[in-house]
Amino acid sequence: MPHQPYSVEQVANLLGLHVKTVRGYVRDGRLKAVRIGKQYRIAREDLEAFTGHPVAPPPAETARRTRHAEVSSVVQVDAISRAEVSRLTNTLMAVVAAPRDGDERLRVESIYDEERAVLKIIVIGGLTVSADLFRIVTTLLEDR
Repeated sequence: MPHQPYSVEQVANLLGLHVKTVRGYVRDGRLKAVRIGKQYRIAREDLEAFTGHPVAPPPAETARRTRHAEVSSVVQVDAISRAEVSRLTNTLMAVVAAPRDGDERLRVESIYDEERAVLKIIVIGGLTVSADLFRIVTTLLEDR
């Protein structure tokens, strides 16, 4: 499979040069490139010939794609007092702060409308850790 050509910006980053310097090398003919529209593309082989050593492939060639699923949800709790909100949100913040296995992220925010006695809990995170958090919320609400 042929390698994706480098952009001038990628070459500049790889070599620690300014983009204008790389463009100058291309215009002077020191660095072979193909013009596509208004942009230059540099083949990996041409970049290796220019530098005299092997060059790492562009990030797109080395990036591993891993499947990731995430939950974004809002839980609304009606008829809840300020004291119950405090107890619930303190527990949830402790859960969020606790170390956990794996790399599932978890973010929780809460908004309480005291006049309406309504709590909204915003949850953003991995499927498993979010499901665990929902079970905790269910348990705490059932205990009241």
